Amino acid sequence: MTGDTRGNNVAIDVLGVTKVFGAADSGFRALDKVSASIRQNEFFTLLGPSGCGKTTLLRLIAGFEFPTEGRILLDGEDIAALPPFRRPVNTVFQSYALFPHLTVAKNISFGLEMLGWPATKIASTVERMLALVKMEPMADRLTDQISGGQQQRVALARALAPNPRVLLLDEPLSALDFKLRKEMQIELKRLQGETGITFVFVTHDQEEALTMSDRIAVMSAGRILQVGSPREIYDRPTERFVADFIGETNFLEGEAKVAGDRLLEVRLDAGATVKATAPDAALHAGRTTVAVRPEHADLVPGDGPADLTGVLKNIVYFGTDTHFHMTLDNGVPFIVRQQNTPGEGSGFSIGEQVGVRLHADAAQALKD
Repeated sequence: MTGDTRGNNVAIDVLGVTKVFGAADSGFRALDKVSASIRQNEFFTLLGPSGCGKTTLLRLIAGFEFPTEGRILLDGEDIAALPPFRRPVNTVFQSYALFPHLTVAKNISFGLEMLGWPATKIASTVERMLALVKMEPMADRLTDQISGGQQQRVALARALAPNPRVLLLDEPLSALDFKLRKEMQIELKRLQGETGITFVFVTHDQEEALTMSDRIAVMSAGRILQVGSPREIYDRPTERFVADFIGETNFLEGEAKVAGDRLLEVRLDAGATVKATAPDAALHAGRTTVAVRPEHADLVPGDGPADLTGVLKNIVYFGTDTHFHMTLDNGVPFIVRQQNTPGEGSGFSIGEQVGVRLHADAAQALKD
C-alpha cells in the first residue's frame, strides 16, 4: 500500500501513532498520537528519559512491535503491519548481539548468506565493511577476543552490510567508557555521512544527541515535545521540560506583553525588563516563564550596572569554565557559566553581592 508523504525527501513518516500495552482502555499508553517525519540521509535522534517511549517508537519502526493506532510509512509505503524481515531496516542493539563462535568477518557475512547473496558479492561487501569501520586487521579474530569498542564497530558493519534504507540504533554507546564513547560518537557521524543511510538513534544522553544529530526529537511521557536541529533545541526550547532536560537552564518568572512577531517584553519578578523570543504558543500577555542559559549571562560586581542582583553562594571550577551559583534578590537560584582564562582567578568570592548582565537575545519564553 502506498501513501502520501510530506515531501519527497522523507524516509520515514510516523503518523498519529499510539501504542498501548495491555487492554486498550486500561493498559499502559507508551506512545500517545506521535507524529514525526524523518528525512532521507539524516541522523535523527530520539532523546528523552527512561520510559518516555523512544525505544518503543524505534521497535515500531523495526517491526518488533505493532501500533495500536496510526501509520508508519517508509518511502511512502505503509509498513506498520509488515514483519521485521520484510522491512528494509536494520537494528544495532545495546548488547550488539554478536556471535562469539564466529570471526569478525563471519559475523558480517552471516546475514548476507541468509539473504542468499552470491559468494563473490558477500566477499567484496565484507571487505568494504571492514574498511569502512577500520577493522581489516581484526577480520579473523573471534568477537570475544576484541574490545567493546571493536565489537560495536563489528555490529555496525554487520547492520550496514545489506545496505538498509534505514539503520536503527538503540543506545549502542551506553556500554562504552567515557573516552571510547566520545570517539564512537565521531565515528557514527562519519559512518552516516559516508553511507548516506538514514540513521535513527535512541539515547537519553543529551551530549550524544547534540554532538551527532542533524535533528533531535525530545520525548516525554509518550509524546514528542519538540523537533529541531541541535542548536534550535538548545537555544530555542519551546517547553520547560525541553529547556530543563537539555543542559543547564535558569528559569525566571515575570509579566509579559507582546512586543512584536515572536517577541515578548517581560518584566521579571527578579527586577529587570527583558525582550524574550517566544514560540507561537507562548506569544501572549500575562504571566510567563523565560529560560536563560548560564553561558548567556555575565557575572559583574554588585555595585555596577546589572539586570539582576543577588548573593554568590558557590563557585565550581570545571577546568574549561567556572559555574557561579547565586541566589537572586527574590530568592530564585541562578547560575552563570564563564570561560576560564589561563592564569587568572574569577575575581569573585562566595558571599559577595554580585550582579548579572544578560546577553542580548538570551531570554526564551516557554509554553505554559
